[in-house]
Amino acid sequence: MEYKVGDKVEMKKQHPCGSKTWEITRVGVDFKLRCLGCQHVIVVQREKALKMIKKKWEES
Repeated sequence: MEYKVGDKVEMKKQHPCGSKTWEITRVGVDFKLRCLGCQHVIVVQREKALKMIKKKWEES
């Protein structure tokens, strides 16, 4: 699956704040993700991020 900046994704495990929804803010070798529950930002290697993502939210 292809991801781009601005996509909202659901992770397999929830963040300590209780949210599973994240927004992708950078794509490349690393993914930069922002939690939509508490605004926490993380940078994760692409391979690990792809394993962590459960599904992509489709914008309507």
